[in-house]
Amino acid sequence: MASEDEGPKVRPPENVNITVLRARNLRGSKGDNLNSLVRVEYNNQSLGESPKVESTAEYAAEYNYNARFECTFDDPLTLDEIAYKPVMVTVIEVLPKEKKQKEEKTLLLGQSTVDLLPLLRGENRYKSTLVVHPLPGSPLETAPPDQAKPSITFQVELDVVVFVNEPLLSEEQLKEVNLLTVSVETLYSPPEAWNPTGAPFIYNVTLPVPITADRETTVVATNGIIKAGTDKDLPSRQKKWCVPGNAQGGAIYIPDSFVPTTNFDEEDGDFTSKEDREFRNEAEMEKTRVTWNIERRCFMDPAAVQSFQNKIAQTRVWPVEIMRTPVPTATKGKGKSGSASAREDETPIFYHGVAYVNLAPLLYPGVKKIRGAYKVMAFSDHEVFEKIPWAERWEHWQEYATKRKGGLAEEAIRVATAMNRNASPFAKGGKAPKEEKGGKEKEKDAAKKQPSSMLKPTSDAGSETDVTPPQNLEGMQYVEAKSYLMLEITLQRPLVPKRPPEVLAKRVAELIPPRPLFARRTNGAERAVEDFHSQVASVGNLVLEEFRSLFADQLIQGDLPSGSEPSDERRRKLLYELNTSGKYFAFKEQLKHSVVKIVREKYLKTTTFTDKEELHTFLSELNVFLIDQMHVGLGKVLSLEDETPVPPPLTDSAQLKHFAREAEVNENFEVASKYYQERIARNRNDGDHWFDYGTFCMLINDISKAEECFKETVSINQSHVNGLLLYGIVCAMEERNSVAETFFEMATNVEPNCTLAWTLLGLFYDGIENDIQAEFAFLEANKRNVANAAAKVKSAMPEETEKENVVEGGDAEPEREKVVKTPATPSESGKSHRSGKDKPGSVASAHKKKLSVSSKSAPDGGTRKQSAQSNRPTSQPAEGSQQGTPFEEEIPPREPTPVPETSIFMIAVDFLLEVKAMNFCERALAHELLSPTGGPSAAYYVALARLKLQKKELEEANDNLQEALVLNHQDPDAWAITGHLRYLEGDIGEAKSCYERTLSFVADAREMHSIYLRLASIYLQENKFEDAKNTFLLACKKSPSCVSWLGVGIACYRLGELGEAEDALSEANILNNTDSEVWGYLSLVCLKTNRQLEAEQAYKYALKVGLQDEGLLGEIHEIQEAVGFGNPQF
Repeated sequence: MASEDEGPKVRPPENVNITVLRARNLRGSKGDNLNSLVRVEYNNQSLGESPKVESTAEYAAEYNYNARFECTFDDPLTLDEIAYKPVMVTVIEVLPKEKKQKEEKTLLLGQSTVDLLPLLRGENRYKSTLVVHPLPGSPLETAPPDQAKPSITFQVELDVVVFVNEPLLSEEQLKEVNLLTVSVETLYSPPEAWNPTGAPFIYNVTLPVPITADRETTVVATNGIIKAGTDKDLPSRQKKWCVPGNAQGGAIYIPDSFVPTTNFDEEDGDFTSKEDREFRNEAEMEKTRVTWNIERRCFMDPAAVQSFQNKIAQTRVWPVEIMRTPVPTATKGKGKSGSASAREDETPIFYHGVAYVNLAPLLYPGVKKIRGAYKVMAFSDHEVFEKIPWAERWEHWQEYATKRKGGLAEEAIRVATAMNRNASPFAKGGKAPKEEKGGKEKEKDAAKKQPSSMLKPTSDAGSETDVTPPQNLEGMQYVEAKSYLMLEITLQRPLVPKRPPEVLAKRVAELIPPRPLFARRTNGAERAVEDFHSQVASVGNLVLEEFRSLFADQLIQGDLPSGSEPSDERRRKLLYELNTSGKYFAFKEQLKHSVVKIVREKYLKTTTFTDKEELHTFLSELNVFLIDQMHVGLGKVLSLEDETPVPPPLTDSAQLKHFAREAEVNENFEVASKYYQERIARNRNDGDHWFDYGTFCMLINDISKAEECFKETVSINQSHVNGLLLYGIVCAMEERNSVAETFFEMATNVEPNCTLAWTLLGLFYDGIENDIQAEFAFLEANKRNVANAAAKVKSAMPEETEKENVVEGGDAEPEREKVVKTPATPSESGKSHRSGKDKPGSVASAHKKKLSVSSKSAPDGGTRKQSAQSNRPTSQPAEGSQQGTPFEEEIPPREPTPVPETSIFMIAVDFLLEVKAMNFCERALAHELLSPTGGPSAAYYVALARLKLQKKELEEANDNLQEALVLNHQDPDAWAITGHLRYLEGDIGEAKSCYERTLSFVADAREMHSIYLRLASIYLQENKFEDAKNTFLLACKKSPSCVSWLGVGIACYRLGELGEAEDALSEANILNNTDSEVWGYLSLVCLKTNRQLEAEQAYKYALKVGLQDEGLLGEIHEIQEAVGFGNPQF
């Protein structure tokens, strides 16, 4: 007993109540006055009938009938049935008794289906107004029009309330369970042997779906309708119930559920490339197809959701089988033997195919739906087990696959047969349909008949592994015809939830608190004293202006007398003027408020003094404090006025960054660090300054300092995308993966259209071996890359269109009229459609013109309303279904899909090389090498060489550059980097040759400044001063710096152009007045031009800032000795 008590408690059954309130606009066989009742059915079982109710045209039929069924919770299949099985309400007319008639006759008027899905979404009560769909032969089919509006017919409506006492799922359960919806739409381009006018067959689609951790249900879509290419579908196709029971007519359709229309670019299936579009247009417009448009919902408990997720992560693909079976015939005779009866009871399977649906996108963050065209392959259980090894653990696979009977096909046939046979005896006027006799109601667990096209193995099960798997010849026809199945799978909630932007922003703010925008305001005593200082300064300025106005004449003439007596006289005159004019009291009132604040905030005196001595003591103390603070306030004002204004800097932030990058190239890291720090000192609230300094720290491998810099960047600006990305990279390098993921995701939320952010997120997931998340990020990056390319093409299109309009002139208007021409009436539309069929080749011509009937019809709103009014799509084209459809129109050819200039990985590589993130750069280059659109290109080898140079791996960089030059001998970047490599190796001659070749190309290299500087320095070493001067001037023209102007000055000095040398050196000194070489050459110029004082000053500054060039010092000393001045030590 103890063990039983410890087991999990099962919730007692819950009654699901269906209350049919009333029916409006009913019409019987004798007119508007009739007696009627309703029958409620669920799961092929009658829940009861209501009493007879009278109704007229003015008064609705008030049934108020309640039916119920029990929902048990011990088996998850019960909740699964509620998800996909509707409650059917049939409205029945009770005819009056005739003479000698014992029982009343009934006539079925119409049916409605009630969707129970809201119960699985946590609702406990909801009301629905349903359309009653007429049954064949019902008086409702000929409903009279509205007298006020003859074009509108009355709709028969039924009010139904569904309620339960307690919700079927609690709040906690709703957060854990999920609802999977499978929509089987259409099989396009089926095998050529399938003929719409031939013998009838049953077309089935099946797939397994887990409902618990160790159980699964078989989803079957049966009774597919084969249609010819000329039989067009309505623009809005409504979905059908998977198990409609005995529903007929429009009742088999799910209310307000339609097949969506999506673009090729938005699909997830197989045929999505540009090359497949023409084939798909032809298959969907001209070829035979099989249509289901069936929706099946599957309830999944938490264990099933986890099992589903694990299986997708393991194999990614999910098998969806498709097959054709003959229509079963009734069995006559009961005297046959058991074996003969079993053989007759078998249903052969033909054209057994399988589509491997990639469900990996369902594991992308926030993704709830996939839809696409999935190609159908020949079914082979050996191939299924190879691609999906865990399929052998499914119960149906264990039962049937061991007998090599085709996986879930046999189970699907059993389910489909049961669905077709479970017709209600009330469906056709109270007479039960003829059922097959002889044991066909039993479940068929025995082996089924193998189709003739499936070759059986010649050995028993013991030697099955040594035999070649059977070949599915019929299934191969799917591959030959390029058949594909349109399928949609939707989840109520994503398997992998995506963190919302506000959660990510909060998490980032917790990790790196944002820096306040303004200085912290002081309150209390400190604030009161500061206010007093400002009021004293204001009053002091007013008093000073009053003094200047009183003694303006003397001040202008400059004869203001000095001494104690004139000063006392001026003071008395000023006080008299202030008192007589009332300004003295105004100044006191201005100071009064700040003094009161000091008393309250600093001395905490808020009540009246009772002791006079205490009051006098306090006033004396306050007076001393106020006088002292008055002097402090006046001192601040006077000191500010006496300060010499600081001149603005001669260089801006961009120039300092350029100088720092120049020092990096020259490997003068100390100077580069000084420039970066100077930028930060000028403006500490600029996130870009901290970011650039952080990338420099990455170059010198100071990761801790780089992390602090990126922290400052994000604290200043929480939306700094590059700062978020680099901080994420640093965290990934330190294996803090959860923090890194947060910052990468935040970057994609700040700029959702940033290709770089999505690519780096994918590289991060790739580094932690999360393949599915990496795949999702790369797909998003590719979408953004293509969208950016399309935006560039679109921005360039208006100019070309304008030119074309100018050239065409007046011919554009008639062409426009030709395109928009449509038939005026439905009858004309039908004639045009039929005449198009009669013309040979009209379909082909329509295909060549890219005509799409379904996509050019009425808007969604109109079609949805029409479908709700019992005008349901059928297997035959409805009259007037082509209304408003353009025909034979001249549609311009579709614009080609823009191709991005570079891949997402090369975009990431360029960025990562700039920020010196070498680990991620190697990962991106590896992906570029393996990418279908990438590979070993010249740009790839150049980028790899740049990476090797940053890592000081010169030999490998040289090999990569040679590969790049083999692929593109005119790549300026390859030649420029080769020159840098030779320069670092000390091969000056080869470096000069590479630099000169780079300058000879029409296109510039990525960084021309370093090329100019190094080539000009080579010229200086070779005493080619004129070439050095011209090359340095090119550098000064594009991006002047201290180094470039210093080079010009040196070249001019060697050429004897002392005036130009002094000008160039002065420019260099303006840009950097701490460069020792600049002061040294200025001293040489002054010595040559006999300027003793300036030569000595320049020489002293050169020594002061640390001139270390022995050659330059020796040259200066020689000239000093020759001219006899310039050195103070002489």
